[in-house]
Amino acid sequence: MPTALVTGSSRGIGRGIAIGLGRLGWTVAVNYAGNRAAADECCALVAAAGGRAEAVQGDVSVAADRARLVAETARLGGGRIDLLVNNAGIAPTVRADILDAGEESFDRLIAVNLKGPYFLTQLVAKHMVAQEADGGSRGQIVTISSISAYTASVNRGDYCVAKAGLAMLTKVYAARLADHGIRVYEIRPGVIATDMTGPVKAKYDALIADGLTPIRRWGEPDDIARAVQAIARGDLPFSTGEVLNVDGGFHLHTL
Repeated sequence: MPTALVTGSSRGIGRGIAIGLGRLGWTVAVNYAGNRAAADECCALVAAAGGRAEAVQGDVSVAADRARLVAETARLGGGRIDLLVNNAGIAPTVRADILDAGEESFDRLIAVNLKGPYFLTQLVAKHMVAQEADGGSRGQIVTISSISAYTASVNRGDYCVAKAGLAMLTKVYAARLADHGIRVYEIRPGVIATDMTGPVKAKYDALIADGLTPIRRWGEPDDIARAVQAIARGDLPFSTGEVLNVDGGFHLHTL
């Protein structure tokens, strides 16, 4: 079985991705920060889908935890890590106008949403470079960003800045790792139905009904999972540094 590490996969988009990989018969390290019960539930769902999973605790903003995540995933894979999915992320502690926002919320969000993926990718990339190529590839890396990578929200500037940073993370690692047979991708979800978007459901129900997206529905975690499945299967062998918009067409500009 090929092996993947999916960060922040106990719930939401990450859980959908883990289950999707399970449907392909993968082994998945289900990373969680604090909710072990949710992670165990995800592992059971991955197994029911046809895969194998183990819960691995770790806060991606902590260097020692990142090292443990890589070591535990490699153990699960018999030494290999075939796919990293950088999905873990948090919302702003407080939504505040950028003229009023403080540093404490900014520092925590950047540590989890940008610094963590940057250095976890570094660790996994080194591991992949050192492992044998399988079918011409030593592994693949996917980062889940957001339409907030290019859409300004003045009451959550820290979140937008972090997601924009993830877009460049994809580019620099894609350029650095191509010669090693490691492909790197960014997936940009749109409005996805998760715990994080639950508090703004009424707002987005109205916006979607009014035509916010050409495809007039909420996205689901499985929509993101299907994009990851295509990458995991190796369906994009001549692409790297690529952005896959899974947003109902939000990125389109129409007249």
